[in-house]
Amino acid sequence: MPITPQPAILQPVPQQARYITYTLIPGADPRAALRALAAQIDGDNVLAGIGLSLVSALGKTVEGLRSFPQMATQGIDIPSTPGALWLWLRGSDRGVLLKRQRQLDATLSAAFQPDGVIDAFIHGTGRDLTGYEDGTENPKDDDAVKAAISQHKGIAGSSFVAVQQWLHDFTSFDAMTTTEQDHCVGRRRSDNEELDDAPESAHVKRTAQENFDPEAFVVRRSMPWAEGARCGLVFTAFGASFDAYEAQLKRMSGAEDGITDALFRFTRPLTGAYFWCPPLRDGKLDLTALGL
Repeated sequence: MPITPQPAILQPVPQQARYITYTLIPGADPRAALRALAAQIDGDNVLAGIGLSLVSALGKTVEGLRSFPQMATQGIDIPSTPGALWLWLRGSDRGVLLKRQRQLDATLSAAFQPDGVIDAFIHGTGRDLTGYEDGTENPKDDDAVKAAISQHKGIAGSSFVAVQQWLHDFTSFDAMTTTEQDHCVGRRRSDNEELDDAPESAHVKRTAQENFDPEAFVVRRSMPWAEGARCGLVFTAFGASFDAYEAQLKRMSGAEDGITDALFRFTRPLTGAYFWCPPLRDGKLDLTALGL
């Protein structure tokens, strides 16, 4: 019985996506709903992540799974908004994703209720709505597997994902000169070249994965979102553990040296949550680590 990672972790982002966070209904036993869900998850059209509260409700532990860290430093607030269950629906037709959610909601209805839904989409060749390329430094091939997939006994083939919804302030962003915008990111938007003369607050310099000890590589699969006049980025980072992501977030916040990431000049996180993404066994979600 082959065990493999959920394939969406290592695949390019889709044309359309829907992110759904669920809470556990008080007093409900989630076991039957989770077994039914597992049979419907292929890790490609739908990727599943399980939160700490749900694991605890089952009386189990997953090594490495913990709560998202709330931070407040240098005038920067990074919230922690945990969820019991997280699904990433992927495809090319928004209507199909809506129908798929309705089916999944019905499967889960005895124990779970949706708590948040975000529709996302690909922009250009994989750019943030600011026009900058996202995920330029993503590891590739075997390096991506090493960065994103756990090999620990009992959870081999699984991954840990950090999820944040960021809200962009385009009034502030558009008021900057092109040079100021490039210096916030640390790359030229026109050709994606890294800027050697960017300030230390530039995002690229704050999060250069090879400059951490140990190196802090993650696999990013972020996508833009928009709802009415509000818009931004759904940031998702998959890792073999949460350590690399937390090292980057701590440095972005300025907790280490008092230098906050310049991205905070025009964007801020509304949410922050951690989930464990179980592996697949014979093409279906493997929940044996949870006793299911």
